[in-house]
Amino acid sequence: MALESTFRDLSASVGNLIEALETVRVMHGDKPQSEAAIADGIENALLSILGLAHEANDAAGQAVTGVEYPADLDRARRALAMCQDRCHKIDQQFQMELISYDKLLELARVGSERGREWLTWSNEERQAIEDCRAPLQSLSLALSRCWQELTERLGMTNISVSSIGQQIQVPSSVQPNTEAEIEGVT
Repeated sequence: MALESTFRDLSASVGNLIEALETVRVMHGDKPQSEAAIADGIENALLSILGLAHEANDAAGQAVTGVEYPADLDRARRALAMCQDRCHKIDQQFQMELISYDKLLELARVGSERGREWLTWSNEERQAIEDCRAPLQSLSLALSRCWQELTERLGMTNISVSSIGQQIQVPSSVQPNTEAEIEGVT
């Protein structure tokens, strides 16, 4: 049952990430009324990442179904690969568009230049983004554990077939017409 449990943990990890991203989205909605390019960039990145997270969540659910009795490990493998792909894209976008040094510096700059309301918002937004790191790391570990469990399970069910050939003897009463007919027999 370790396989099912590990895959359920993956599904929970994706759910935890979605929850953390939703917190950032809620915080983002509390921004002051005036416009700022950094706020628009965060919103666009956040919506894109949330879309990928929901796709990863669907794939994780399919993977869980694939390991439940009766197990369809090929289905689980394909779903896990899709989940891995989406999580990789999430991580890339998160690193480049939300948590990069330049983005956090711009967020702090806007907060300090536009007054107390923007400063409060930018600090809360930065903290909410920072709080997404732990669920992302947990998700990465959960994916790794799933791959380990799946490969162990697949390794236990390997079947090895070794062909040693077949020997055919021709009765001495039958004489082949050519040497080629004998060579074709293995």
